[in-house]
Order: sequence, then C-alpha cells, then structure tokens
Amino acid sequence: MDQSNRYADLSLREDDLVRGGKHILVAYKMKPKAGVGYLEAAAHFAAESSTGTNVEVSTTDDFTKGVDALVYFIDEATDEMRIAYPLDLFDRNIIDGRMMLVSFLTLTIGNNQGMGDIAYAKMYDFFMPPRAIQLFDGPSKDISDLWRILGRPVQEGGYISGTIIKPKLGLRPEPFAEAAYQFWLGGDFIKNDEPQGNQVFSPLARTIPLVYDAMKRAMDKTGEAKIFSANITADDHHEMIARGEFILRAFGPDADKVAFLVDGYVGGPGMITTARRNFPNQYLHYHRAGHGAVTSPSANRGYTAYVLAKMSRLQGASGIHVGTMGYGKMEGEKDDRAIAYIIERDSFTGPAYHQEWYGMKPTTPIISGGMNALRLPGFFENLGHGNVINTAGGGSYGHIDSPAAGAKSLRQAYDCWKAKADPIQWAKEHREFARAFDSFPNDADKLFPGWRDKLAGAHR
Repeated sequence: MDQSNRYADLSLREDDLVRGGKHILVAYKMKPKAGVGYLEAAAHFAAESSTGTNVEVSTTDDFTKGVDALVYFIDEATDEMRIAYPLDLFDRNIIDGRMMLVSFLTLTIGNNQGMGDIAYAKMYDFFMPPRAIQLFDGPSKDISDLWRILGRPVQEGGYISGTIIKPKLGLRPEPFAEAAYQFWLGGDFIKNDEPQGNQVFSPLARTIPLVYDAMKRAMDKTGEAKIFSANITADDHHEMIARGEFILRAFGPDADKVAFLVDGYVGGPGMITTARRNFPNQYLHYHRAGHGAVTSPSANRGYTAYVLAKMSRLQGASGIHVGTMGYGKMEGEKDDRAIAYIIERDSFTGPAYHQEWYGMKPTTPIISGGMNALRLPGFFENLGHGNVINTAGGGSYGHIDSPAAGAKSLRQAYDCWKAKADPIQWAKEHREFARAFDSFPNDADKLFPGWRDKLAGAHR
C-alpha cells in the first residue's frame, strides 16, 4: 500500500523544522528492494516508525494523523532519506517526565529494519531540538572532574594516560592487583577490560580490595592520584547497583577515584541510565563492545559510530570509546574525529545536521585499541588536541622495560606532540619514549624509517 500521501511531505523545509523545535530529525541511507518506488518505500518506513500499519484501520483519528512521522527529503541518487518525528511520539517517564533513549531507538531503528520492501537503511545523523536536550539526563561528570582529582587545571588539563589490565581474562586477584600497581607507578587511569567482572577465579570480593591496596601503594610511591574504572555491567539492574555499592565501600575515602564502566551497547540504554542515576557522583565510562555489528561501514543497517557517540552524551556517559581514527588496530579513518567533536563540543555540524548542546556537559573521547607511544603523536595531530583518556593495554604492558615505563612513554609521546618536537629527537632525551621504538619495532619501521641508525646508542 502506497502511503506517501500521508507519510511524506517534501514541501517541508528543514530550516523551518529546526526553528520550530517540535521534531527530532533523522537522516538515513536507505535503499528499497528492487521494483519498489523510493518515495513509496520511504513513506512506508516512516509509517512503520510512527503511527502506521499496512492497512487502513478504523481506530485512526485526526489527532493520530497529527503525530505522523513525515519524510521531508529524499535523494534517490545518493540513497538519502530524512524523516521528521514529532516530539510527542516518544515515550516519557511517568516518574519525572523525561525522555528515554529506548523509545528513540524503538521508533527510529525498530521494526523498520526488517521490512520486506527495504533493502537496507542506516541512520547516520539525527538532530535533537532544544526541548529534547532538556529532557535527556546528559553527563553528571566529565573529564574536568578527573583532571581535578589528578591535580591538573580543570580547563585544558590534557592527556590522561591509561591502560587495560592484560591479559583480559585469566588473572587471579593477586596478579591482577600487581599488574595494576606496576602500571600506576607511571600512569593515571586503569580500566577493567570489558569481560572482566566476577569470574570464579577472580571474584570481586577478593579482587577489588587488592586493587584498592595497589592504588594506595602507588599513590604513596608516586605522590600522584590514580583512577580505577571498574566494570559493573550485568544483566540485572540490582546486580549493577550491588557491584557499584560494593566497589565504593571497598575504596572508602578514595571512592571519588572510582569510575564505573558499563558495556553500553550490549547492555543497552537501561544499563547506562541505571549507572547514571544511581551513581551520579562517579565518572560513567561507556564501553561500546559489539557496536561494530551495526556501526561498521560494511554494515548497511543500524546506525553509525557517530550516532552511537551522540546518543551516549544524551544518556549521560561521561566518556565513550571512539576508536583510534585509523591510528590503532580497529576499523576507522582519520575523519572519524567528528565522532569526538560531536560529544566534546557545545556546538558542532555533523554529516547531516548542526547540533547545539545548550551547555550539556561534554562526553570525553576515550582512545583504545592497539595504541602505543609511537602512534600517539600522529593521532594528536589529526585530532587537534590531547584532552582525551587513552587506554593502551599492549602499549603499556608490551613495553620492553615495564608497564610503568610503558605508561611514562605514553605521557612523553603527548609531551612530544604538545612541544611540536621531532619524535626522533625527543626520543634521544626521553628514555621511556626511546625504548618504545625497541618495544614496537614494526610500528617504528613504518612510522619512523631509519630510526635504528638515528637512535643508535640512545638509552640502550
């Protein structure tokens, strides 16, 4: 059934919709199945995303038609489709009237992803009007809170050197805590790798107190504050809260130095909101394991990594992993820096829409996946700043000297970029950075050809 007369209005102007502030706008790359007209498929998509069914029903009234989602722009040549969703369509909390991300996703990438007349559809941007921004939680903590804990300026506090406890599984409580201690002798921030939780060989009840003891000893040794991001992801909200409360009790007077990691993609928006609302005094660390199933450029359905990051800020994530923009081991390109810009800036123009955040706290870009000291200067140059958390597992524990030396090499790499220094010359004056060349020779050969001769005798 062609529903384009009801669910499409190509006379609508995007500027008017933005100014009106009564719609969430969503941009897709959509392709119909062979033999289906583009506008017909687009209208069916909008109908399924809002008030429509496949047949006319007697219960539809004039009010219902007033909250139809409307296709307002199509370009068949580029598979471009844009839809305006009235704000009133979206579910609201009965306890406080606020918006919820599950409702946004239910409508915008719900049943429409499996429709028989759609070959594929992928959301690549969306626009939230001011009223919607007001109704989402947003972050309660941001990177400035971590800078304050670390004794840094709360503006432009710079790079936070971090790691992930490796191996990701298989360590018992004592070696786990020792691995944390060894890194903290040189670095700032440690996160659980996403599978680490309450395994039978490393129960939280034994592991967490030992990690706190390691933190205290490292702080005493270095005179510097340290931060631990503890994984509280679980299927059950009560289990998440129980884990979080136990961890805070274990860290006691240093509970402010605890962040909570939640696997926001596999756990879903409810897990992020549970952490955000029950632990507003903790930095909320959004890990996105599994997101590539829908965000990968090779996937034609779902949504992009840019969309995922933008949604994380609405939900209240303090920081989210954003990839390495082609500088690490994961899929990505240099222009993925837009993923960082949309969450850290108060105003940014994305691939389809300009978004104002109206003072909502920023979400920190967290850089992870195959990074080491040699790759960082180029990464910072591409991004344009170093106000990020970098969790380098192999880049720390793979350093030829020690995890602490690996951590120091990361900091030195940031200082090298900030000083606009030549990395080879910098290495001659900074031992841990120099030893990173020996630790990661394949990267060194690729990034700094001839380094062996140039660094001959330096810090060996």
